[in-house]
Amino acid sequence: MVWAWINGLAFLLVTGLGVHWFVRAVAHRYAYVKLGRPVDGRELGEAAMVALRGSLRRFAAETFGQTKLLKDRKSGIMHVVIFYGFLVLQVGALDIFARGLFGAGLPLPFYGAFELAQETTVALVLLAMLYAAYRRYGEKLKRLKRGWKPSIVIWFIAALMASVLLTLAFDRLRRGGEAAGEWEWTAPISSALASVFAPVVGAGGLGSAVGFYAAWWAHLVILLAFLVYVPQSKHFHIVTAPLNILLKRKEPPGRLRALDLEDETAESFGVGAIEQFDQKQMLDLFACVECGRCTNVCPASNTGKLLSPMHLIAKLRDHLVEKGAAVTSKSPWVPAFAFGESAGAHAMSRVAPDPAVGPGCDIGPTIAAQEAGWRPSTEGRPEEMSLIGSVITEEEIWACTTCRNCEDQCPVDNEHVDKIVDLRRHLVLMEGRLPADGQRAMTNIERQSNPWGLSRNDRAKWIDELRAAASPAAPAAAEEDTLLRVPTVKENPSFEVLFFVGSMGSYDNRTKKVSRALVRLMNAAGVSFAVLGNEERNSGDAPRRMGNEMLFQQLAAENIAAFAKYDVKRIVTACPHTYNTLKNEYPEFGLPADVEVLHHTELLAALVAEGRLRPRHVVKERVTYHDSCYLGRYNEIYEPPRELLRAIPGVELAEMSRSRENAMCCGAGGGRMWMEETQGRRVNVARVEQALAVRPTVVASACPYCLAMMEDGAKLLDAEQSLAARDVAELLEVSVFGPKQ
Repeated sequence: MVWAWINGLAFLLVTGLGVHWFVRAVAHRYAYVKLGRPVDGRELGEAAMVALRGSLRRFAAETFGQTKLLKDRKSGIMHVVIFYGFLVLQVGALDIFARGLFGAGLPLPFYGAFELAQETTVALVLLAMLYAAYRRYGEKLKRLKRGWKPSIVIWFIAALMASVLLTLAFDRLRRGGEAAGEWEWTAPISSALASVFAPVVGAGGLGSAVGFYAAWWAHLVILLAFLVYVPQSKHFHIVTAPLNILLKRKEPPGRLRALDLEDETAESFGVGAIEQFDQKQMLDLFACVECGRCTNVCPASNTGKLLSPMHLIAKLRDHLVEKGAAVTSKSPWVPAFAFGESAGAHAMSRVAPDPAVGPGCDIGPTIAAQEAGWRPSTEGRPEEMSLIGSVITEEEIWACTTCRNCEDQCPVDNEHVDKIVDLRRHLVLMEGRLPADGQRAMTNIERQSNPWGLSRNDRAKWIDELRAAASPAAPAAAEEDTLLRVPTVKENPSFEVLFFVGSMGSYDNRTKKVSRALVRLMNAAGVSFAVLGNEERNSGDAPRRMGNEMLFQQLAAENIAAFAKYDVKRIVTACPHTYNTLKNEYPEFGLPADVEVLHHTELLAALVAEGRLRPRHVVKERVTYHDSCYLGRYNEIYEPPRELLRAIPGVELAEMSRSRENAMCCGAGGGRMWMEETQGRRVNVARVEQALAVRPTVVASACPYCLAMMEDGAKLLDAEQSLAARDVAELLEVSVFGPKQ
């Protein structure tokens, strides 16, 4: 009786202390998060309640269905076992605590089935831990960190599972009886262990009781130690990930948050200090699992650039903890005697990764450079450190192609690209800093509305070149002249579709051929279309992704005014970047919601399906299709280009190993089209190597940037004789009109 009181009071004291430390650690981190800006005008808690009312289906699918985790099937299944194993074992923990406090387990119906489920779950979780260790130290996946910190959770969980089995085994012996040391099918593991220990400690005596309470207290202490450790490690995602998934942005992923440039109270634009992120962006930092899936697919990381999305998030988190502790005077480490106080601030030294030589992709050099560069700093206190430069280098910021493959793979819905664009906005709008070649393109867009600085009055010159190309001596000259007719909005005021040509389609010699193909196909299908001609402006995609929000908003306003002037109701464009900007971003700046925006593959696929275009000429090519990031991941348009290719007689479609939502970027997004690569390998070369692996004769795309990058990559690999780069519209043009054009 005395022991029961002592045991019960000790249980309450230890459990209370553990829970207190856990709550304190969480509260301190919440205080750091609250240093950030409100989320759409709401504090984090209020924003979560609002989100809860409209996101339950997606939240349930990602949290309980583990849909994002299962994109990597092996580790996804492993995590499903651990996730649901812990849910089952919470009931088991209550049962174990009841045995130690009250002498008997929970009065559950079908107790034998419960025992069997509990021990089966323990075995599965132990197997999952073995596989986790194998993935990290056997397979040695480069994306996974190694060392005591990343591995401590494996030991925690394994020890916790072992303590469960030992507690159950000794409890069988403690309760005594004839079957105490015999094997039982409802408790296969614990009964087997009991039979091993029975000759040593006996049954129903002091030895078995001591063994039981030693295992019981070990289970409690390990569980509470893990509880306290969780918020002070990457495993805080157990708490923060569900909330982060709940708060995932509802608007299209291709829509960046607008800046109110007319806000006279704003002291700065973009993010130049950690507290200028909003609270959801800060929650991202604590939700990160450091699984490395983002870095594993990042085109920059794969080609030897310094940017690693995983390390970007981890460094921002470390900086937030260090600066948050300094500003709030709340230590992140609870209890301090166990964790020790912070050694000060960390900073990123300028250690460039070794160039990734040889074919293929390799994240190793980037990860090595990040781990070598992130070190305790002598620069001073955390609150005095510069976010840009000391924590995140400009090399990292400008290496991003904004492809969002990192976000697609992230199991906790972190948003990496928005943070990078916010950092760019600060550099461009507040400090006027960006790479020289990027600045040149920006200046040209500002002055002439195109990245090359060619006269804005020559934007419609391609139309005259198109007409001049039609030979009047040809037998079908009149028909061809009709097919090449490109009326302006003034010449065809009753048009149904506005063809937004874009800067690439108007000025770039290679992309002009795509404009020509689309014009011929629309004319052949009887589409009533027109172009703005010299009234068209650059869409603003590149300036916005490069951080120049002011220039973007100016261009958007001018284009939207032109659309309104000519009562535009339907727009088609051959550029996914323009498509995304017009469709997802212009509505926020005044484009009416009833204006339909189409990508040219959507329009052409519809025309083929309706029978208005008939691909009848055989195109004997083995084609692999490269998914544009801004068409695929941003807007989920995967089928229309493939439908067109499948409709062409003779085309054999071969998919690359990385296709659709996991397709690798060509390297031109996020303004990178206008900036030279100076580190590692060229992204487009790595992507063309992936295309060559399926032995195609043509790599097809549906984006002018991708087309240019694929052609350039083939040339750099000396493969231009065996591999042609074509837009899908060009292949359809050959099939509709024949090879002699």
